[in-house]
Amino acid sequence: MSTNLFDLTGKTALITGGVHGLGMSMAKGLGQAGAKIVVNDLSQEALDKAIAEYKSVGLEVYGYVFNVCDEKAVIANIAKIEIEVGPIDILVNNAGIIKRTPIIDMTVEDFTAVITVDLVSPFIVSKNVARGMIQRGGGKIINICSMMSELGRDSVSAYAAAKGGLKMLTKNMATEWAKFNIQTNGIGPGYFATSQTESIRVDGHPFNDFIISRTPAARWGEPEDLQGAAIFLSSKASDFVNGHILYVDGGILATIGKPSNE
Repeated sequence: MSTNLFDLTGKTALITGGVHGLGMSMAKGLGQAGAKIVVNDLSQEALDKAIAEYKSVGLEVYGYVFNVCDEKAVIANIAKIEIEVGPIDILVNNAGIIKRTPIIDMTVEDFTAVITVDLVSPFIVSKNVARGMIQRGGGKIINICSMMSELGRDSVSAYAAAKGGLKMLTKNMATEWAKFNIQTNGIGPGYFATSQTESIRVDGHPFNDFIISRTPAARWGEPEDLQGAAIFLSSKASDFVNGHILYVDGGILATIGKPSNE
């Protein structure tokens, strides 16, 4: 099989919220495969810092300040991107938030805020990017789902509801847009070593020990572990893959876990 299947040279990829963490890692992977990278954030300062990081590793990157939950801003900035950078061939809906609060204590406002960013914004951005993809005869959309698209966990009800909804939205996008040569799929990350998890990734910490014992691969994921999945779902290699959620989780969803005496 030719490695050209994974070549993204000449493609433009928009990664929402791709200014740090897993979003930045996926964007770097797409850039290293040849794509021009576009990222957005609410903060110009965060964008400037991210752009400097991308450029330090030799990647072509463009940054735009807009809110993915504001449809007018999304429409205006998609138009700017397509004029200033190029038609969006690849969309990665990565922007997201989480609020860890037990259901009984969670306000409607907080629940709604998570649903809006994590579920409504992929709907807004995707439908407006897809219009151009339909006119041009194809494209790739990747929704960043979660293991919480499949499983519940204490205190993340809004996040799990949003990510479960995003899984089904992905399938419905595929159902409607596959005939236009648009492949819509999802990536479901497991537990990854990021700055947000640094304080709990120490031997002896209960959550660290839980993740190591619960994951068949017996380790946290590294941000680079997501790059292959992102490149695959952005490339010609996935031209007949549609409505699929690719879980990159070290095998967690494959098992009910180890017996306590192992």
